[in-house]
Amino acid sequence: MIRVRLPAHLRTLAHLEGEVQLQVVGQATQRAVLDALETCYPVLRGTIRDHVTHQRRAFVRFFACEQDLSHELPDAPLPEAVVTGTEPFLVVGAMAGG
Repeated sequence: MIRVRLPAHLRTLAHLEGEVQLQVVGQATQRAVLDALETCYPVLRGTIRDHVTHQRRAFVRFFACEQDLSHELPDAPLPEAVVTGTEPFLVVGAMAGG
């Protein structure tokens, strides 16, 4: 079971409270986790990744085990602590401006 923490605005959009727990079939990667998330919560399609290219949106970041995974390849394996559910996979809205 993979634990996913979403920013407040995405939890509100999907009518969620707290973390999401997902079953991922096969290897646990960013792509697999986001595919499972969008399958369970279709309203989130296009909010984290582009509808067509499935590329991470510019102001969204992924973290796990105190590491920024935002620039990792989408099919790179997630850390073991995320796979076992010890640590969550974090989806974070980046801040910009001045």
